[in-house]
Amino acid sequence: MSATSPEIGLRIKAGGIETNYHDVGAVSGNGRPVLLIHGSGPGVTAWANWRLVLPELGKACRAIAPDMVGFGYTERPAGVLYSLDGWVNHAIGLLDALGIEQTDLIGNSFGGAVSLALAIRHPQRVRRLVLMGSAGVPFEITPELDAVWGYQPSLAAMRGLLDIFAYDRTLVTDELAELRYQASIRPGFQEAFAAMFPAPRQRWVEAMASREADVRGIQHKTLLIHGRDDRVIPLSTSVTLNSWIDNSQLHVFGRCGHWVQIEHNREFNRLVSNFLAE
Repeated sequence: MSATSPEIGLRIKAGGIETNYHDVGAVSGNGRPVLLIHGSGPGVTAWANWRLVLPELGKACRAIAPDMVGFGYTERPAGVLYSLDGWVNHAIGLLDALGIEQTDLIGNSFGGAVSLALAIRHPQRVRRLVLMGSAGVPFEITPELDAVWGYQPSLAAMRGLLDIFAYDRTLVTDELAELRYQASIRPGFQEAFAAMFPAPRQRWVEAMASREADVRGIQHKTLLIHGRDDRVIPLSTSVTLNSWIDNSQLHVFGRCGHWVQIEHNREFNRLVSNFLAE
């Protein structure tokens, strides 16, 4: 993909890692920062995950979306260990590099687990927390998540994953499958992805989970969003988070899979914008 790709944004050294990120709404200078952390699908980038959200949030906020280390167009340093600690440290490194003392935080799936852990370990750096289809608590791995993390590149495999992600199959076109397949085979992408979650994969669900006592200790106002028909991360994870985080609210979208921000984009943007504006 050429350097003119919308997936390629700005670059900054964050925690020693050359990081590709998008910064929308910063020019106005009057919006609170919000950091968006993407999910862990093969070939994913911040832009692919948040492309329908960034322009809307950028109207009132400074919306910042990085490619987390191991994903997208961010540097993959030799010998890097992909872990919850590493991803939290990368996110904090980005906030430090941008001079942001406190941010609102939105995490999707894998990114929800990272956001949850960041809020626990660095509570003063977070104002409000939004978790969408979030991991971060113990659950029995679904066959669909096992398939996502076990992806081996082929067009048919990518089409199968997209069918898993979306409730509305009309969103899964041949063009989208081809685009995401090509993204997954860019140099270094699959090698890094395969190194993150090797089988058996239940252990990585547990490695991404925060302790119950720590989750219960979260004081931040928290918005939980989940698709009722999500086959990748079960709705029960958000129900658990809602029961553990005292100052939380849970919104469940019917006829919706793992892509709330895409399948119900207008409602998602309105819900999140209103929550962050309070």
